[in-house]
Amino acid sequence: MSNDELERFPKLASKLTFGEDGIWYGSNRDTNQSLSYPDQGNAACFAVEENSFWFKHRNDCIVAAVKTFPPLKGSPIMDIGGGNGFVAAALVQAGFPTVVVEPGKVGANNAKRRGITTVICATFEELNLRPETVPAVGLFDVLEHIENDSAFLRYCHDRLVTGGILYITVPALTALWSDEDCLAEHYRRYSLRHLSRELASAGFHIEFATYFFQWLPLPIFLFRTLPYRFGLARTHKKAIDSPRGHELKPRPLAILLERLLARETRCILARKSLSFGSSCLVVARKK
Repeated sequence: MSNDELERFPKLASKLTFGEDGIWYGSNRDTNQSLSYPDQGNAACFAVEENSFWFKHRNDCIVAAVKTFPPLKGSPIMDIGGGNGFVAAALVQAGFPTVVVEPGKVGANNAKRRGITTVICATFEELNLRPETVPAVGLFDVLEHIENDSAFLRYCHDRLVTGGILYITVPALTALWSDEDCLAEHYRRYSLRHLSRELASAGFHIEFATYFFQWLPLPIFLFRTLPYRFGLARTHKKAIDSPRGHELKPRPLAILLERLLARETRCILARKSLSFGSSCLVVARKK
C-alpha cells in the first residue's frame, strides 16, 4: 500500500479535519476527558519506550503474531489507542502499513514524530465508520481501560470486514492486581479464558491465544501485588515506572532474560501457545 493510499484511509470516516501539523482530528479535540487513562500516561511512556525491555518484547510478540496471521492482502492495521506510535512504528518497519487512532493530543503528536504516515487524533467511535469497512484492528493494552469492554468488542466486530482480524494484548491475571493497575486506571486484568469468552460473545473466532512474559508474574506478585494487599503501596508513584525499572541489569541477568523472551517470540511464530504469563495476546477473526 502506497503512502497516498494510506492517506486516503481517514476518508472512510466522517467529520475529520486535517490539521496543519499533519494529523487528522475528530470533532472533539479534548477527548482525554472521557478516557480512563492517566493525563500524563503517553508522556511517561514516551520517556521509557525506546529503552524498555517490556515495550520492546511486547512489540516483538505483536509483530510475530501479525507475521503469523497477516491482515487481508496487505491491508492497513488500525491501531486503536495507539499512544505514541511505538507499536505502529514496529509494524510499519516489519512491512505492515498501520494507521494510529489516538485520542490524546500528546500521543498523536509523538506518533507523528515517530514517522507514522497517518495519525488520527480521535476515539474509534468518533470516526463514525460504517460497518464492514475496516480490514484489521489492533488493541494493544487498550481494552482494560474501557469500562464496557463487551460493547466495545461488538463495535469493533461490526466495523471489521468479513474475514477481518483483531489483534489484542491485555494485562493478565486478576491475582496480580496492584496499585500499578489503579494508577494506570485499569478496570480489570484478564485470563485467556475470560478474554476468549468475551471475544466469542462479540462474534469473533479465536485464531490464536497465548500468554507472554512468563517470568514476570512472580516479581509482579512479590514487589507490587503483596505491598498493595498489605496497604504498603506507594500511592504517590506515577503510573509509569522510572526508566531504570524498564532496563534489564546486571548484564548476565539481562542475557538470561533476553533468551527467555526470545523463546516466547519463537513460540508465537510457531503458533505455540504459552500457558502462563503476565500478559495475554489473542488473534481473532470476524467470520
